[in-house]
Amino acid sequence: MHFLPRSSRIWKGDHVIGKRGSMGRRAIAARTAAAMALAIVSALSLGGSPRRASDSPYRPRPKAAFLDQYTVEFLRPGLAITINSASIGSDGTITVIYTVGDGAGNPLDLAGVYTPGVVSLSYVAAYIPNNAEQYVAYTTRSQTGTAGTYVNAGVDSGGALTQVGQGQYQYVFHTKAPANFDATATHTVAVYGNRNLTSFGLTTYRDSATYNFVPNGSAVTKTRQVVATSSCDSCHDQLSHHGGNRRGVEMCVMCHTPQSTDPVTGNTVDLKVMVHKIHMGSSLPSVQAGGHYVIGSTDYSTVVDPAGPQRCVMCHNPKSGAAQANADLTNPTRAACGACHDNVNFATGANHSGGIQTDDSQCSTCHIPQGTEDFDASIAGSHVVATDSSLLSGLNVAISGVTNTLAGQNPTVAFTVTDKNNNPVPLSNLGSISFTMAGPTSDYGYTSFGSDVTTPGYVSESATKANCTNSGCSYTFTHAVPANATGTYAIGVEARRTENILAGTPKAQSVTYGAKNQVVYFAVDSSTVAPRRQVVQISNCNNCHYELSLHGTLRNQTEYCVMCHNPSNTDISQRPKAAITAQRSLPPQGINFNLLVHRIHTGANLTAMGRDYTVIGFGGSVNDFNSVLFPPLTPGGQAGDTANCTLCHVNSSEQNLPLGKNAVVDPQGPINPDQPIAAACTGCHADNGSAVHALSQATSLGETCTVCHGSGAAFAVDQVHAQY
Repeated sequence: MHFLPRSSRIWKGDHVIGKRGSMGRRAIAARTAAAMALAIVSALSLGGSPRRASDSPYRPRPKAAFLDQYTVEFLRPGLAITINSASIGSDGTITVIYTVGDGAGNPLDLAGVYTPGVVSLSYVAAYIPNNAEQYVAYTTRSQTGTAGTYVNAGVDSGGALTQVGQGQYQYVFHTKAPANFDATATHTVAVYGNRNLTSFGLTTYRDSATYNFVPNGSAVTKTRQVVATSSCDSCHDQLSHHGGNRRGVEMCVMCHTPQSTDPVTGNTVDLKVMVHKIHMGSSLPSVQAGGHYVIGSTDYSTVVDPAGPQRCVMCHNPKSGAAQANADLTNPTRAACGACHDNVNFATGANHSGGIQTDDSQCSTCHIPQGTEDFDASIAGSHVVATDSSLLSGLNVAISGVTNTLAGQNPTVAFTVTDKNNNPVPLSNLGSISFTMAGPTSDYGYTSFGSDVTTPGYVSESATKANCTNSGCSYTFTHAVPANATGTYAIGVEARRTENILAGTPKAQSVTYGAKNQVVYFAVDSSTVAPRRQVVQISNCNNCHYELSLHGTLRNQTEYCVMCHNPSNTDISQRPKAAITAQRSLPPQGINFNLLVHRIHTGANLTAMGRDYTVIGFGGSVNDFNSVLFPPLTPGGQAGDTANCTLCHVNSSEQNLPLGKNAVVDPQGPINPDQPIAAACTGCHADNGSAVHALSQATSLGETCTVCHGSGAAFAVDQVHAQY
């Protein structure tokens, strides 16, 4: 299809003015869409080379990657907005010229007449005063709610749109800059919107673009970029909100300024305040005192930051390239700091050791960027998480070798224990050190290491009495590799220590922390060593969790987690001790790693599926995961998106279904034991309907899931999870 220019047409609202008379733009688009839909049916019947996600020019998880070449060329999926120029006339008239294209750079027709899909756009204009750091919006709107009426930053309406070339448009704002606007200040215009191709079986594509300029023609030297969008995306996948149309921090900061207030609650929606409060969530002093933090109709009081809100570097990443990446260290303010520390009253001095502060001029006097030690009043020091402290000696346990590894033998592990400076650490200085053995690596879970071993599929032994010399230590397992063992087995290590730091000072504290888990593999026969398949990697976990560490800091590597969280394991050993009496009488909860992680991340979506996921941990602790809100955002800007499997998975493991692996024990689930593929998939798809479907595809010979859902199949995992 060729793009036909309409440079002579101008439209306002929904009606085209020009050769087509008063026919509604939407009516034209609807008539054209019907014809296009018929054409697509014909195009699909032509076959051609299927396009896979791996060779797609579009974003990961694209629906278009699974269409044939001809259909893709017809539909031109995607939306890309590029602002070419902007200006403000002497009379305050704001004008922006921009280009709208598809995912491959081809021009689009906004009306959806000459190219498929209507494109709906909105426009924002704002400036940064020379004596300020944040935007002031020219485009505003009045909003009324239960808290009152407020004039907030918003979008322009009633402006004039003109097509000036193929895919190129000019928009003249209805809103004008005031007569005395500062032509020397940085100004920014934004264009955002969506392109709806859902009638063609695709999706609604969204994009945002911003453009900085100085009206008098000077170079732009002042911008607002405290946090880079890439920092947000590391956890949120793709930062977007308000239906998904407004994307990226550059877009957010134009409206979320001190001038804007939530009309429902009266809370400011200034970005630095709002984001701090949202990420603090359940940790806010006001929430812990029984209050709530609400914006509009959304209550953020239950939010738990997976990295911990003290780790400011997750957002304020000095390596992100953000223009003011160190602003959190160099420019402390009452608004920003008081957002998290919301029990501080700067007007009265309550809960503030610095007393009354009527402005921000003195903040940096006490709160310098970096002090001389952790936990001081400096900004970096006061936000140190205890286990991250530089004052800790450190702990490294390295396995240097394993001998006596054949079936029937008792393995001997050679290892060293050192601090962060490579100095030996006596075993007596450790709170615990243990080695875990499991196998075979083809799939853990159903190997018995002896009648005295109560842990299913693995054995763990304390090594606090290991033999140590100046050159290192060795520990010999009291349990042998099973006599009938074949293939590859694994041994992993966990250890932790407790240190007292800053003794004799007001900051004195005791800190318990663990060593990095190491896992080594060995053949128990004459076969080639084959490590356990890698499904996820810890660096992906740490994109959100920063430094994932569980079970009292003992376990911190997914390669080690799967040894205990295996298909046969449940919380049966702890459930009788549950702190909540009602939990004690319930069946055990399955804790196989794929079931556990999928259910935890599905979290807040479980209740609607009629499923509960509560695990009883050590000491009877009750771990209710039914309110977990997974941070990745859907294309529509809602948290809880579990469809992007690649956020966790590596090696295309989400597509290579675990056919033939061990059955998964799931006493509280609808199927017990559950077949391995069904257990993985119904971890997220936890409704009974999905369980019925999974059960219908399994026989005594195994599962047939790969016929429809295997890589390259009609309903392959990557295809059914595609959203973009």
